[in-house]
Amino acid sequence: MPSVVGLLEQRELTARRRVDDLREEADRLQAELAVAEREWNEWGIARSRVGEVPAPGYDAVVGPAASEGLPAPGVQPARPEPAEAAKPRTVVPVWRAGLAWSALSVDYHRILQALSARDRPGQGAVTCQETAACFGLDPVPGKVEALRSKAKRLTARGLLIEPAPGRFTAAKDVAGQRGGS
Repeated sequence: MPSVVGLLEQRELTARRRVDDLREEADRLQAELAVAEREWNEWGIARSRVGEVPAPGYDAVVGPAASEGLPAPGVQPARPEPAEAAKPRTVVPVWRAGLAWSALSVDYHRILQALSARDRPGQGAVTCQETAACFGLDPVPGKVEALRSKAKRLTARGLLIEPAPGRFTAAKDVAGQRGGS
């Protein structure tokens, strides 16, 4: 016949194993919960940044009202005006004769002025680092790459030419116009 102390020790050992198993499962669940909370927070941030987004295949606008339910039948929520969708004068138009430089944003206008002024004395193509120096900017990679991006966009629209990689000059018709009409 087993002793009472032996039975108690056996039950204590079983209870201890059960407690250890439950603690391991609780730690695993805590780790999963932490990951899920991070994902939840990231989705919340993304949702707040996006604001209103048109639903694919549906003409209504999804936004704060969508979380309250679908709009009433026959009622369409207001769509944002096209002027709200894009910032004014951030799109570079394709070059055509008579295009005024005032159609461009200030940054693009400044680039064209600098390159046109440099073309007059016949100094040739300019690098983006030299352009940054003309503007009084530090020739750090971030600022140079921002200028390079804008110069590439102007090149794609026919306002600049790139005779050698990384060197830009104003197109002849653009430089001759000196500020547009």
